[in-house]
Amino acid sequence: MNGGGVLYDTIVALAYLLAASLFILGLKRLSSPRTARHGNLLGALGMLVAIITTLLNREIVSFTWIIVGIVLGGGVGFVLARTVKMTAMPQMVALLNGFGGGASARVAGDGYLRYAAGTTEPVPDVQTTIMLSVIIGAITFSGSLIAFGKLQEIVSGKVVILPAQKYWAGLLFAGMLALAGWLVVSAADMNLFLVLTGAALVMGVLFVMPIGGADMPVVISLLNSYSGLAASMTGFVLGNNGLIISGALVGAAGLILTKIMCDAMNRSLTNVLFGAFASRAAAGPAGTAVEDRPVRSVAPQDAALLLGYARSVIFVPGYGLAVSQAQHQVRELAELLEARDVEVKYAVHPVAGRMPGHMNVLLAEANVPYPQLIEMEAINPEFEHTDVAVVIGANDVVNPAARHDRNSPIYGMPILDVDKAKTVIVLKRSMNPGFAGIENELFFNESTRMLFGDAKKSLLAVIQELKSGV
Repeated sequence: MNGGGVLYDTIVALAYLLAASLFILGLKRLSSPRTARHGNLLGALGMLVAIITTLLNREIVSFTWIIVGIVLGGGVGFVLARTVKMTAMPQMVALLNGFGGGASARVAGDGYLRYAAGTTEPVPDVQTTIMLSVIIGAITFSGSLIAFGKLQEIVSGKVVILPAQKYWAGLLFAGMLALAGWLVVSAADMNLFLVLTGAALVMGVLFVMPIGGADMPVVISLLNSYSGLAASMTGFVLGNNGLIISGALVGAAGLILTKIMCDAMNRSLTNVLFGAFASRAAAGPAGTAVEDRPVRSVAPQDAALLLGYARSVIFVPGYGLAVSQAQHQVRELAELLEARDVEVKYAVHPVAGRMPGHMNVLLAEANVPYPQLIEMEAINPEFEHTDVAVVIGANDVVNPAARHDRNSPIYGMPILDVDKAKTVIVLKRSMNPGFAGIENELFFNESTRMLFGDAKKSLLAVIQELKSGV
């Protein structure tokens, strides 16, 4: 059904306004772990309203393929939601960003195909948004695939820079803009349009390859923003207000999140994208060799003694927690300590893990009480009054070098002040460095005890000792 007078158009506009309001409310509630699940439901409801409105507002030749797409897409989404492990969630988010950008580029390409076939009249502003949607969408698609490859370790997570890459990337980008402008003002040329699309795909690869694994949280949030911008541009191509609004909201939210991630590392976005983080890490002094500095290890029984007789304990989760899937054991250990009247809290660094909010999601999965999740600014003053801080797989975000070593690649990055606790227990598989590629000074402090091994197995051993009456 298409068109139908002023009343019909008003109802459609109000429906899109309702969907946009639900999106905004959903985003607002996503800002807190306590309300995130409700915010997700509000966002999903808003998208349902927008989809139904779009289907009723456009002339649909046949619903057959639409139904097939819904069934197939919904089925795949359901299976992935049930089977993808939390350790692979960053990769999943990267793929979803890529699919969103690719879909937007595909729809915009269909718009140009209609123009080339003569079924639609060329309109400069629509042609411009087609080019923007294709460029941003294609960059998002290929860039997200590279981000997925780095996270999945299919592609090297290190900085990969080709000879004179900045110059080639600059020339390619300038050529893309010139070609896009030509396609807007000239007659339809599918060959040149395909060249533009291919160039954008190459640009996405060149955009992400030089970025190291340590910066993947920023890259994921930025690509999420790109996918929203591509969708918004496609909304202009289709004349769909719902897509314009939802895409703009995703784009804005992604940019805000990117800014938060950059602030958490005390770095600018340009430094993340062009600073070659890992290469600088290798160039600076890596510290004294491990064998020249004493490391104090601890057995599970001794760790249980330290925790059992503490008055306050702060757990500091990192990517190692996700790798070992130890969140449920952390929660069980916390309950045992609370039964002994130990005050338990969790310190969450904004860039701990491989995607924004990674640790919050893991801890929420284990039903950790939301009030115990404390952000960095609020928890840091409490470390010096804490008996035991338990670091589970975190590395760079607890490295004291960030405060004083000007030669360190993480200098100036806000960190969790774990080293100020009376005793620190670090659960780690080995002394291997984190994403930044440097040794962690915390591991050599006199107050630090290293509990080597898989975090899940180590925690189970500590839990068993506590249950046995330690």
